[in-house]
Amino acid sequence: MQITPTALPDVLLIEPRVFGDDRGFFFESWNRRAFATAGIDVDFVQDNHSRSARGVLRGLHYQIERAQGKLVRAIEGEVFDVAVDLRRSSSHFGRAVGVMLSAANRRMLWIPPGFAHGFVVVSDSAEFLYKATDYWFPEHERTLLWSDPALAIPWPLGHAPILAAKDAAGRLLADADVYD
Repeated sequence: MQITPTALPDVLLIEPRVFGDDRGFFFESWNRRAFATAGIDVDFVQDNHSRSARGVLRGLHYQIERAQGKLVRAIEGEVFDVAVDLRRSSSHFGRAVGVMLSAANRRMLWIPPGFAHGFVVVSDSAEFLYKATDYWFPEHERTLLWSDPALAIPWPLGHAPILAAKDAAGRLLADADVYD
């Protein structure tokens, strides 16, 4: 497996070693020992699976208490996946990074606690998997406004995204609850 830091060094792009032949393919999407050796030594407690249509934008979500680390990947279709550093003590505070994750490229992204996360579907549909280091606590969930100009996220949109009410009502970074 190849692990590469992104423009936000704590957010890691993971490209697994894929074994393929005329029958299909095989790869390890999680191996505790290999990931720990690479610096991702975490316990996952919850797996999530979503399916979304083209143009659906989910995020930017985070939990202000019980912050979650997430290992994410697309198993069908393609998404533009985004992480935003919300750690005020970080030299990268308020910066975002986005990468394309798809069933075809089999890339994964490690988003550590302290970051907001979201994605937009750029294929006809996408199925997306998340492994999380803590449980979902709706009372601690927060949403950062996906279109905040301060974040300058280059969302690949041809038209207005399809949003849940909570995502449309997200807060600007300047008004958001953030980490120390």
